[in-house]
Amino acid sequence: MSHHAEQTVRQIFAHPTSHNIHWREIVHMFEKLGGTCDETKKEHLKVILHGHEMTFPIPKQGSHTLEDDHEISEIRRFLKLCGVTARPEH
Repeated sequence: MSHHAEQTVRQIFAHPTSHNIHWREIVHMFEKLGGTCDETKKEHLKVILHGHEMTFPIPKQGSHTLEDDHEISEIRRFLKLCGVTARPEH
């Protein structure tokens, strides 16, 4: 996994929740973890990662960062389901 994707995973698992995660970094992270990402017709992103599938709403135009705790916790839950955890920083 790239350093940038690792940093994004750490932000997602951070406590308190980080509210400065850019949507494009989320997509990049899923791809670097080996996932496939496809936009649906209903403005959602379908992610398949390690045999698991989940669909996430794409932030509305103008909102490029995830600010909702629920959105971030859903991504965290999906990553845990896929066996992804945050490694401590060195």
